[in-house]
Amino acid sequence: MLKYQILPVTPFAQNCSIVWDDCTMQGAVIDPGGDLAAIRALAERLGVQLEQILLTHAHIDHAGGAGALAAELGLPIVGPHPADQYWIDGLAQQSKMFGFAPAQPFTPARWLHDGDSVQVGGCTLAVRHCPGHTPGHVVFHSAEARRAFVGDVLFAGSVGRSDLPGGDAQTLVASITGRLWPMGDDTVFIPGHGPESTFGRERRSNPYVGGT
Repeated sequence: MLKYQILPVTPFAQNCSIVWDDCTMQGAVIDPGGDLAAIRALAERLGVQLEQILLTHAHIDHAGGAGALAAELGLPIVGPHPADQYWIDGLAQQSKMFGFAPAQPFTPARWLHDGDSVQVGGCTLAVRHCPGHTPGHVVFHSAEARRAFVGDVLFAGSVGRSDLPGGDAQTLVASITGRLWPMGDDTVFIPGHGPESTFGRERRSNPYVGGT
């Protein structure tokens, strides 16, 4: 069964997640935006053998530490969708703009597309392309664990920004209603910031997409 532990990182309190197969203890880190020493320490404390880095999108608070962590631990970077290439190309500019440490450039070992899957030990994460916050944003879904790692697409009581380059509000809502809601009301989602919620709760009460 897939297990996970959330670790807020960077001054933006971004929810980096370590996910692992509790049978094999093989794992991955989703969105290592920074604070790499804390990420490595948590993986060691949990007894997780990190084997890959998964990215939902390439904003600095989610991807800023990916290149350095990949180099330090010899890990492949998987994702996001290739439409976020320009955000990866702009990581150095993003780091200056938001006061982050310089981001080490990287090239993903594998780009992700809608309908793909990634393996974490014996656990399968389905990939859904969910543009709107960024054009190349992806979401990782474990149907078995009833969990979805949604980055900055959806939050408890809110949705992701769509006013940054490549963002689009209508596209974001379509991603949420067309690709997240079918995962089921009882699915717990782990957002890029803030507390967990369920898709059912957000369908009922989220002022941006409630009732959809």
